[in-house]
Amino acid sequence: MRTIKAFPVLTAEEEHNYAKRLKENNDLEAAKGLIVSHLRLVASIARGYSGYGLPQADLIQEGNVGLMKAVKRFDPDRGVRLVSFAIHWIKAEIHEYIVRNWRLVKLATTKAQRKLFFNLRSMKTGEGSLKPDQVARIARELKVKPEEVLEMESRMGGHEISLENNSDDDEDDKYSPIAYLQDTQLDPLEKLAETQNDHIQTEGLALALESLDERSRRIVQARWLQEDSNVTLHDLAAEYGVSAERIRQIEQKAMQKMKGLLSEVA
Repeated sequence: MRTIKAFPVLTAEEEHNYAKRLKENNDLEAAKGLIVSHLRLVASIARGYSGYGLPQADLIQEGNVGLMKAVKRFDPDRGVRLVSFAIHWIKAEIHEYIVRNWRLVKLATTKAQRKLFFNLRSMKTGEGSLKPDQVARIARELKVKPEEVLEMESRMGGHEISLENNSDDDEDDKYSPIAYLQDTQLDPLEKLAETQNDHIQTEGLALALESLDERSRRIVQARWLQEDSNVTLHDLAAEYGVSAERIRQIEQKAMQKMKGLLSEVA
């Protein structure tokens, strides 16, 4: 903290000059000047999150990451000071760090849950459980459901438990959480393959069809992409006034082109 306080606060003109040098010349010394002059801002914001039981130094470190992201994106020609722009980025990084580390099993995953997570402590008055009128007030102010307030209060007040049995009794192992928390989903490699296949079948197929001319696209869709399609080569030949063999050639050429594009997407 003594080191942080030793760095001078920049004037508006100095800040603008540093930011212009960084933006136009990628001057890392200018970036450093912007960062160190705002370290006290990070420390001040981090102090506001001391109630989560996480090391203050780690909170500041995460806030510094947010500050660096803000400096990288800061546009000096917007007419605003860096301090106003950086606050959002600093808080965002600290929030992410708290959510990742405050509990082994994550508490806040949706936007509404995060809002509750970071505001429930300060809005709660008194000890003990929330009263019905308090629940209603908090739900109204945060624009969430009362049951979501109660659920978050319960989860924040819970205790962490060990996933594995700490005793030497092997018989107790089958009753430890790790024994019944097995993930039955696909393993990561299979999941990745499934996701990639879905991507090919949707976005890749759409791009491949768009690459065809109108007649080729019509033939492929009629022959292969319509459910319960019984369109024959002769039907399409009559539609376009050409021979069935010509339709077959167009179809074959279109399928080869699509196959090449789909292999690139894969």
